[in-house]
Amino acid sequence: MGATDINWLNLGITYLLLSIPLLVLWYYETGLVGKVLIATLRMSAQLFLVGFYLLYLIEYNNIFINLGWVLVMIVVAAITTINRSQLKRKYFVLPVITGLIVAVAFTDSFLLGITIKMDGGISAQYLIPITGMIIGNCMERNILVLGNYYSRIREHQQQYRFSVANGATRREALAPFIRDSIKKAFNPYIAMMMTIGIISLPGMMTGQILEGGSAFVAVKYQIMIVIAIFIASMITVMLSIFLANRITFDEYDNIREEVIGND
Repeated sequence: MGATDINWLNLGITYLLLSIPLLVLWYYETGLVGKVLIATLRMSAQLFLVGFYLLYLIEYNNIFINLGWVLVMIVVAAITTINRSQLKRKYFVLPVITGLIVAVAFTDSFLLGITIKMDGGISAQYLIPITGMIIGNCMERNILVLGNYYSRIREHQQQYRFSVANGATRREALAPFIRDSIKKAFNPYIAMMMTIGIISLPGMMTGQILEGGSAFVAVKYQIMIVIAIFIASMITVMLSIFLANRITFDEYDNIREEVIGND
Protein backbone atom coordinates (compact mmCIF):
# COMPACT_ATOMS: atom_id res chain seq x y z
CA MET A 1 0.00 0.00 0.00
CA GLY A 2 1.54 3.29 -1.14
CA ALA A 3 0.75 6.90 -0.42
CA THR A 4 -2.42 8.33 -1.96
CA ASP A 5 -1.66 10.22 -5.16
CA ILE A 6 -2.48 13.93 -5.44
CA ASN A 7 -4.29 14.97 -8.59
CA TRP A 8 -3.11 18.01 -10.54
CA LEU A 9 -6.18 20.13 -9.70
CA ASN A 10 -5.71 19.71 -5.96
CA LEU A 11 -2.02 20.46 -6.26
CA GLY A 12 -2.94 23.64 -8.13
CA ILE A 13 -5.29 24.64 -5.30
CA THR A 14 -2.37 24.22 -2.90
CA TYR A 15 -0.40 26.71 -4.97
CA LEU A 16 -3.29 29.19 -4.61
CA LEU A 17 -2.88 29.08 -0.84
CA LEU A 18 0.40 30.91 -1.35
CA SER A 19 -1.71 34.03 -1.78
CA ILE A 20 -1.99 34.24 2.03
CA PRO A 21 1.74 34.83 2.80
CA LEU A 22 2.13 36.78 -0.47
CA LEU A 23 -0.57 39.26 0.61
CA VAL A 24 1.24 39.79 3.92
CA LEU A 25 4.55 40.35 2.12
CA TRP A 26 2.90 42.76 -0.33
CA TYR A 27 1.01 44.72 2.35
CA TYR A 28 4.14 45.37 4.40
CA GLU A 29 6.17 46.25 1.27
CA THR A 30 8.88 43.70 2.02
CA GLY A 31 10.01 43.43 -1.58
CA LEU A 32 9.90 39.63 -1.26
CA VAL A 33 6.82 38.86 -3.38
CA GLY A 34 8.80 38.46 -6.59
CA LYS A 35 11.48 36.39 -4.87
CA VAL A 36 8.86 34.04 -3.41
CA LEU A 37 7.21 33.55 -6.81
CA ILE A 38 10.56 32.87 -8.50
CA ALA A 39 11.61 30.55 -5.67
CA THR A 40 8.33 28.62 -5.95
CA LEU A 41 8.68 28.23 -9.72
CA ARG A 42 12.31 27.15 -9.43
CA MET A 43 11.52 24.73 -6.61
CA SER A 44 8.67 23.15 -8.57
CA ALA A 45 10.63 22.86 -11.83
CA GLN A 46 13.69 21.45 -10.09
CA LEU A 47 11.71 18.88 -8.12
CA PHE A 48 9.78 17.65 -11.15
CA LEU A 49 12.97 17.38 -13.20
CA VAL A 50 14.73 15.53 -10.39
CA GLY A 51 11.67 13.30 -9.93
CA PHE A 52 11.77 12.22 -13.59
CA TYR A 53 15.53 11.78 -13.40
CA LEU A 54 15.37 9.69 -10.22
CA LEU A 55 12.83 7.33 -11.78
CA TYR A 56 15.44 6.31 -14.34
CA LEU A 57 18.36 6.62 -11.92
CA ILE A 58 16.82 4.15 -9.46
CA GLU A 59 15.69 1.81 -12.25
CA TYR A 60 19.07 1.80 -14.04
CA ASN A 61 21.09 1.77 -10.76
CA ASN A 62 24.56 2.18 -12.25
CA ILE A 63 27.27 2.72 -9.65
CA PHE A 64 29.14 5.31 -11.73
CA ILE A 65 25.99 7.30 -12.54
CA ASN A 66 24.97 7.14 -8.87
CA LEU A 67 28.33 8.48 -7.67
CA GLY A 68 28.32 11.07 -10.45
CA TRP A 69 24.98 12.39 -9.23
CA VAL A 70 26.29 12.54 -5.65
CA LEU A 71 29.28 14.55 -6.89
CA VAL A 72 26.94 16.98 -8.67
CA MET A 73 25.00 17.45 -5.41
CA ILE A 74 28.22 18.09 -3.51
CA VAL A 75 29.50 20.68 -6.00
CA VAL A 76 26.17 22.54 -6.07
CA ALA A 77 26.01 22.48 -2.25
CA ALA A 78 29.58 23.80 -1.98
CA ILE A 79 28.97 26.67 -4.39
CA THR A 80 25.71 27.56 -2.63
CA THR A 81 27.49 27.49 0.75
CA ILE A 82 30.21 29.85 -0.45
CA ASN A 83 27.77 32.26 -2.08
CA ARG A 84 25.44 32.35 0.94
CA SER A 85 28.40 32.81 3.30
CA GLN A 86 29.62 35.75 1.19
CA LEU A 87 33.04 34.19 0.68
CA LYS A 88 35.29 34.21 -2.37
CA ARG A 89 34.74 31.13 -4.50
CA LYS A 90 38.30 30.81 -5.82
CA TYR A 91 39.68 30.44 -2.29
CA PHE A 92 36.97 28.42 -0.57
CA VAL A 93 35.51 26.05 -3.17
CA LEU A 94 38.18 23.36 -2.71
CA PRO A 95 38.07 23.30 1.13
CA VAL A 96 34.27 23.15 1.19
CA ILE A 97 34.02 20.46 -1.51
CA THR A 98 36.71 18.40 0.25
CA GLY A 99 34.89 18.70 3.57
CA LEU A 100 31.63 17.55 2.00
CA ILE A 101 33.24 14.63 0.14
CA VAL A 102 34.96 13.31 3.27
CA ALA A 103 31.82 13.69 5.41
CA VAL A 104 29.55 12.04 2.82
CA ALA A 105 32.01 9.20 2.10
CA PHE A 106 32.41 8.44 5.81
CA THR A 107 28.73 8.53 6.78
CA ASP A 108 27.46 6.79 3.62
CA SER A 109 30.01 4.00 3.98
CA PHE A 110 28.97 3.44 7.58
CA LEU A 111 25.22 3.72 7.05
CA LEU A 112 24.96 1.69 3.85
CA GLY A 113 27.70 -0.81 4.66
CA ILE A 114 27.20 -1.42 8.37
CA THR A 115 23.91 0.01 9.68
CA ILE A 116 21.64 -1.00 6.79
CA LYS A 117 23.98 -3.75 5.50
CA MET A 118 22.99 -3.49 1.87
CA ASP A 119 23.45 -6.54 -0.32
CA GLY A 120 24.46 -6.36 -3.95
CA GLY A 121 26.38 -3.07 -3.90
CA ILE A 122 25.28 0.52 -3.57
CA SER A 123 21.62 0.95 -4.47
CA ALA A 124 20.41 4.30 -5.81
CA GLN A 125 17.16 3.79 -3.89
CA TYR A 126 19.08 4.21 -0.64
CA LEU A 127 22.17 6.16 -1.70
CA ILE A 128 20.51 9.15 -3.35
CA PRO A 129 17.84 10.09 -0.76
CA ILE A 130 20.07 9.43 2.26
CA THR A 131 22.99 11.32 0.74
CA GLY A 132 20.69 14.15 -0.30
CA MET A 133 19.46 14.61 3.27
CA ILE A 134 23.00 14.54 4.62
CA ILE A 135 24.35 17.02 2.06
CA GLY A 136 21.41 19.39 2.50
CA ASN A 137 21.88 19.57 6.25
CA CYS A 138 25.68 19.80 5.96
CA MET A 139 25.20 22.74 3.62
CA GLU A 140 22.93 24.49 6.11
CA ARG A 141 25.39 24.06 9.01
CA ASN A 142 28.31 25.08 6.80
CA ILE A 143 26.57 28.30 5.75
CA LEU A 144 25.90 29.22 9.36
CA VAL A 145 29.37 28.33 10.64
CA LEU A 146 31.48 29.74 7.81
CA GLY A 147 29.36 32.85 7.46
CA ASN A 148 29.56 33.65 11.18
CA TYR A 149 33.21 32.60 11.55
CA TYR A 150 34.61 34.76 8.78
CA SER A 151 32.35 37.73 9.46
CA ARG A 152 33.61 37.73 13.08
CA ILE A 153 37.21 37.52 11.93
CA ARG A 154 36.64 40.51 9.63
CA GLU A 155 35.03 42.51 12.43
CA HIS A 156 37.43 41.49 15.23
CA GLN A 157 40.81 41.30 13.55
CA GLN A 158 42.36 43.33 16.38
CA GLN A 159 41.24 40.72 18.90
CA TYR A 160 42.93 37.97 16.87
CA ARG A 161 46.13 40.01 16.41
CA PHE A 162 46.22 40.90 20.11
CA SER A 163 46.02 37.23 21.10
CA VAL A 164 48.79 36.23 18.68
CA ALA A 165 50.98 39.14 19.77
CA ASN A 166 50.63 37.99 23.38
CA GLY A 167 51.93 34.51 22.63
CA ALA A 168 48.81 32.61 21.58
CA THR A 169 49.11 30.13 18.74
CA ARG A 170 46.86 30.55 15.72
CA ARG A 171 44.69 27.68 16.96
CA GLU A 172 44.34 29.27 20.41
CA ALA A 173 43.57 32.72 18.97
CA LEU A 174 40.91 31.34 16.62
CA ALA A 175 39.26 29.05 19.21
CA PRO A 176 36.76 31.70 20.45
CA PHE A 177 35.65 32.46 16.87
CA ILE A 178 35.19 28.78 16.06
CA ARG A 179 33.41 28.05 19.36
CA ASP A 180 30.91 30.88 18.87
CA SER A 181 30.21 29.89 15.26
CA ILE A 182 29.67 26.21 16.13
CA LYS A 183 27.27 27.08 18.96
CA LYS A 184 25.18 29.37 16.73
CA ALA A 185 25.03 26.78 13.95
CA PHE A 186 24.36 23.63 15.98
CA ASN A 187 22.10 24.95 18.75
CA PRO A 188 19.02 24.88 16.46
CA TYR A 189 19.80 21.30 15.36
CA ILE A 190 20.29 20.16 18.95
CA ALA A 191 16.97 21.79 19.87
CA MET A 192 15.32 19.92 16.99
CA MET A 193 16.82 16.63 18.22
CA MET A 194 15.40 17.26 21.69
CA THR A 195 11.85 17.82 20.42
CA ILE A 196 11.71 15.50 17.41
CA GLY A 197 8.74 13.16 17.54
CA ILE A 198 6.88 15.36 20.03
CA ILE A 199 6.60 18.68 18.24
CA SER A 200 7.43 17.52 14.72
CA LEU A 201 7.43 14.30 12.71
CA PRO A 202 10.48 14.32 10.40
CA GLY A 203 10.35 13.93 6.63
CA MET A 204 11.96 10.49 6.30
CA MET A 205 9.72 8.98 8.96
CA THR A 206 6.60 10.63 7.55
CA GLY A 207 7.40 9.39 4.05
CA GLN A 208 7.83 5.79 5.16
CA ILE A 209 4.60 5.87 7.17
CA LEU A 210 2.68 7.37 4.22
CA GLU A 211 4.02 4.54 2.08
CA GLY A 212 2.48 2.04 4.50
CA GLY A 213 5.72 0.98 6.19
CA SER A 214 6.10 -0.08 9.79
CA ALA A 215 6.21 2.84 12.22
CA PHE A 216 9.04 1.17 14.16
CA VAL A 217 11.11 0.65 11.02
CA ALA A 218 10.50 4.33 10.20
CA VAL A 219 11.65 5.29 13.70
CA LYS A 220 14.90 3.34 13.33
CA TYR A 221 15.64 4.94 9.95
CA GLN A 222 14.90 8.40 11.36
CA ILE A 223 17.21 7.91 14.34
CA MET A 224 19.91 6.71 11.98
CA ILE A 225 19.64 9.72 9.68
CA VAL A 226 19.44 12.32 12.49
CA ILE A 227 22.63 10.98 14.08
CA ALA A 228 24.34 10.68 10.69
CA ILE A 229 23.46 14.27 9.78
CA PHE A 230 24.92 15.54 13.06
CA ILE A 231 28.16 13.59 12.54
CA ALA A 232 28.51 14.54 8.88
CA SER A 233 27.75 18.20 9.57
CA MET A 234 30.45 18.40 12.25
CA ILE A 235 32.99 16.67 10.00
CA THR A 236 32.37 18.94 7.01
CA VAL A 237 32.31 22.12 9.14
CA MET A 238 35.57 21.39 10.95
CA LEU A 239 37.36 20.11 7.86
CA SER A 240 36.22 23.11 5.80
CA ILE A 241 37.52 25.51 8.47
CA PHE A 242 40.78 23.60 8.88
CA LEU A 243 41.52 23.60 5.14
CA ALA A 244 40.32 27.18 4.62
CA ASN A 245 42.50 28.44 7.48
CA ARG A 246 45.55 27.22 5.60
CA ILE A 247 44.61 29.70 2.88
CA THR A 248 43.29 32.49 5.09
CA PHE A 249 46.51 32.92 7.08
CA ASP A 250 50.13 33.17 5.93
CA GLU A 251 53.12 31.36 7.44
CA TYR A 252 53.46 34.12 10.06
CA ASP A 253 49.81 33.75 11.18
CA ASN A 254 48.84 37.05 9.57
CA ILE A 255 45.38 37.35 8.03
CA ARG A 256 45.44 37.51 4.25
CA GLU A 257 43.16 40.43 3.50
CA GLU A 258 42.67 39.39 -0.13
CA VAL A 259 41.03 36.16 1.06
CA ILE A 260 38.56 37.43 3.66
CA GLY A 261 38.17 41.03 2.52
CA ASN A 262 34.90 42.15 0.97
CA ASP A 263 34.88 42.56 -2.80
